[in-house]
Amino acid sequence: METEPKMRQGISHRLTHKFKFIGCEILYREACFLAAVGPAMVDVEFLRKGLHDLERTDMSAIIQAAVDAVDPEAGYEAVLLGYARCNDALVGTTARGIPLIIPRAHDCITLFFGSRLAYREYFDVHPGTYYMTSGWAERNCREDGDYGKPAYGREGVMGKLGLADSYEVMVEKYGKENADFIFTSIGDWRKNYNHCLYLPMGVADEASLIEDSRRDAEGRNWKFDLHPGDLGLLRRLFEGDWNDDFLVVPPGSRIIARDDEIVLDAAK
Repeated sequence: METEPKMRQGISHRLTHKFKFIGCEILYREACFLAAVGPAMVDVEFLRKGLHDLERTDMSAIIQAAVDAVDPEAGYEAVLLGYARCNDALVGTTARGIPLIIPRAHDCITLFFGSRLAYREYFDVHPGTYYMTSGWAERNCREDGDYGKPAYGREGVMGKLGLADSYEVMVEKYGKENADFIFTSIGDWRKNYNHCLYLPMGVADEASLIEDSRRDAEGRNWKFDLHPGDLGLLRRLFEGDWNDDFLVVPPGSRIIARDDEIVLDAAK
């Protein structure tokens, strides 16, 4: 007869904190896993991958609208942002009645390495690397199978420049000579890479995604590697363990950029 009250009491004790998570869909599996196994109650919301394809002000407006839409009466102690500095698109994002929490990082790859230091150490030794995770593999595909096509098409910067089209469409629009020039000098994102790294995060069976990435890298004549991902930074975000690796933006303050190791800060 005592079992049920004890279970209820235990659950109540564990769910001390309540957070709202708003993040890019490339974090879908990791965020859902951490929300499920962590000590806090976390409601998750995902925005479409590829916001960085938009102009900075457009991306900022979408993220701010998502923050503003959080119900102030829902009892959230903080809004967790599954983003980084992201080409300054998070700069200016303002906390309303609920604090914002964001990792101090330049881009999302840091979240998969577990720290800025780990990402920097790998990045410095392996320039020209295209990074893959389950989210990038699953959410990055377009209908034509091209991983590099902008997710927001003509809404994004590449679309507005006329670079979101396929090579065949460019030929029809501009002629073969001009299409060749655009594709090889500007539009072919592949020329910047010679290496693909897949970061398995250990929250799902990623064998098929890893094999697909390996085959894709071989088809592009890229070197392919695996490097274990690290959930440490994301785990601390979800568990409320916000040390100096995180920026806490109090209500009424906004995110600002820093040109030092702090990366992001808050100001009125």
